[in-house]
Amino acid sequence: MPGSEEDPRRFGYSRDKRGDCVQVVVALVVTPEGLPLAYEMFPGNTADKTTLRGMLETIQRRFGKAERIWIMDRGIPTEEILAELRAADAKVRYLVGTPKGRLTKLESTLAQLPWREVRPQLRVKLLPQQGEVYVLAHSGAREGKERGMRKRRLKAYWKRLATLKEQAPPRDTLLKKLGAAQDRAGRVASGLVRVEISAEGLLSYQLDREALRALRQREGRYLLRTNLPEDDPEQIWRYYMQLVFVEEAFRTLKNDLGLRPIYHQKPERIEAHLFLAFLAYCLSITLRQKLHDLAPGLMPRSVFEKLATLQMLDVIVPTTDDRELLLVRRTEPNRDVALLLDRLGLSLPAQPPPKIRTPVPHSL
Repeated sequence: MPGSEEDPRRFGYSRDKRGDCVQVVVALVVTPEGLPLAYEMFPGNTADKTTLRGMLETIQRRFGKAERIWIMDRGIPTEEILAELRAADAKVRYLVGTPKGRLTKLESTLAQLPWREVRPQLRVKLLPQQGEVYVLAHSGAREGKERGMRKRRLKAYWKRLATLKEQAPPRDTLLKKLGAAQDRAGRVASGLVRVEISAEGLLSYQLDREALRALRQREGRYLLRTNLPEDDPEQIWRYYMQLVFVEEAFRTLKNDLGLRPIYHQKPERIEAHLFLAFLAYCLSITLRQKLHDLAPGLMPRSVFEKLATLQMLDVIVPTTDDRELLLVRRTEPNRDVALLLDRLGLSLPAQPPPKIRTPVPHSL
């Protein structure tokens, strides 16, 4: 439990649905290529939208004023900060996702605009408004992915409802099981089915076809807002896709580099843990940049797994005069590892020479 006001460990919104655990919030700034620029640690109850102003000031203090483009998810900036960015002395551009409620408000206006083909399976509509441009993007690939996920979840939810109706448990038990089924299905899938439970505990349900039709029309679509020029919609889309690097950065930190869980209790040790993870991420992303040129298609995770097959071992052979012959040996790389080392321009050191040593007695 947090021991003082300076302790950053706090209960807050957990994306891993672990509201029972204290946490810290980490903000990360990366370049369009995914190279890390800065990070900050905040208390665990910090809202995402309150972190942006501090990060803007940090980057400006470290690197000076410049014409930058900030690409952010929809939960990060507030209307006040976006207005400040538009009024800044230095040209500051931004591109940010918008909540679905904004799409609902602009839907009738956007429906009157023509689609512009940007690239295969990607088309956009541009709506200039009050110094900004709203970009409605429709991705065929994203539509297929979202539709597949929705179908799987809806099918599983429908099957569970049929099972509950057949089992006919007591009303209180039914309500608990129904809540669990809705939680597993998610808000989107569960919202497509109208469910009623009578006072006697009888379950009835039916598909909301109007909601399904509206959802199908929005699958694969997302609304962006920006103060970038509207003459190159493909460039705007490419900028927004760079958020993938941020998501990949956090996946790397959490999974490959073992950022969490953090067992430290003192704030300075938590900060040190994050600093080491940040340094490890810097090395990881540097390796990825090198792989991009020398071994396209390989990710650092695959390299680590391949290189993990190389082992060091000590071979100890007793001699006739009560001494030991020590042979420090490494395993030979297999074909895949040898090819990887060759592409990276790396070579293994020579096997060290044998050593003669006197055994050290071990006390019990």
